[in-house]
Amino acid sequence: MTASSIKERAHAGVRSRFLSLRNRNFRLFFIGQSISNTGNWLTNVAIVLLVLNLTHSGFAVGLLAAFQYGPILLLSPLGGAIADRTDKRKMLFWTQSLEMVQSIGLAVVAFLPHPSLFSLYALALFGGTLLAFDNPLRRSFVTEMVRGEDLQNASVLYMTIVNISRLIGPALAGLLIISFGYGWAFALDAASYVAVIACLFMMHAEELNRQPPKARQKGEIREGFRYVSSIPNLWISFAMLAAIGTLAYNFNVTLPLFVADTLHGSNTAFTILYSIFSAGAVVCSLWIANRERTTVGHIIFGAAGLGASMLLFAFTSSLWAAAIAIFILGVASMLYMTATTTIVQGETTTAIRGRVLALQMVLLVGTTPIGGPLLGWLADVSGGRVPIILGGVTCLAAALFGYLATGRYSMS
Repeated sequence: MTASSIKERAHAGVRSRFLSLRNRNFRLFFIGQSISNTGNWLTNVAIVLLVLNLTHSGFAVGLLAAFQYGPILLLSPLGGAIADRTDKRKMLFWTQSLEMVQSIGLAVVAFLPHPSLFSLYALALFGGTLLAFDNPLRRSFVTEMVRGEDLQNASVLYMTIVNISRLIGPALAGLLIISFGYGWAFALDAASYVAVIACLFMMHAEELNRQPPKARQKGEIREGFRYVSSIPNLWISFAMLAAIGTLAYNFNVTLPLFVADTLHGSNTAFTILYSIFSAGAVVCSLWIANRERTTVGHIIFGAAGLGASMLLFAFTSSLWAAAIAIFILGVASMLYMTATTTIVQGETTTAIRGRVLALQMVLLVGTTPIGGPLLGWLADVSGGRVPIILGGVTCLAAALFGYLATGRYSMS
């Protein structure tokens, strides 16, 4: 093989991984969300560390997660129904603008000499309510910006946006908190919304593959549940996600407690480890970006890998060992989450996709009001290692359930 052919194959590989960026509207979305999601991670990390600094309580951190994600449990199905029958781009102008207001509020509270825990919880609840509507809008909007053959690649690249932001955001949050204080992290997040709003404004509305707006109908939410229950690939993956979302995928709660209690690390150590976790996810997302088809088998493999890597991470006792283990954990988390999200995009019709994605979000983070306080309390009474062990075992059990359920369905 000649040098020119190797170079050509390398270029082709890179192009295939970023194929969906040939769609102008999705390019703008990619740029805006990359900036805004980085700001979101500034807020996610800063508010957790601020509450932990104010209370020194794992339960208080878990309660914060309940306020942040509790509205998703109650309101996401409604948000998905709205996403399916409205102009998503116009609605995103409203949700993103209001999320900017929330970040400004957090900055004001953090700049006070004695930040109010009640105010932080109230603003977290406000942000969670917005997220319940904004998340299904953003995720279902992806399908309107790309050609049909680019959808799987666009779904993976959207996950890549999240993980690149999670790579940069925590590191930047740590730097800002140490150098200037918590308030500036929230203020920079507020400023980041200017980018996403500008990119939405610059899109060509006539190029969107938009469904005509529909009138509100009775039973819209129930229809989403019936749709999921009628497709084995969806209900099996969603049953697995319910367990994993409740007891394993609560890293905003478990990681800072593990770093503080087990590794005896500082805020800086936590933000560095979180960035390494995200680096593993980014590497994995670029590796699988040109995967042509996702099956339940990929979800089962991802869940098993997530469980094994959580157990590996849980039994580390030094920052160096934790850094290696958490990179592997980031890879495994991306394998699992990408497979779970991509199968929803592939198995769901456009008319109901927003509701199904909203239900997925309920199971992933809407269960945090249950899992977050429980895992925080468990860390308080048993140490920071135990919640991560519990999460690892849960993932392995979910993988076993998926394997058995898939085998039973294929034999019937």
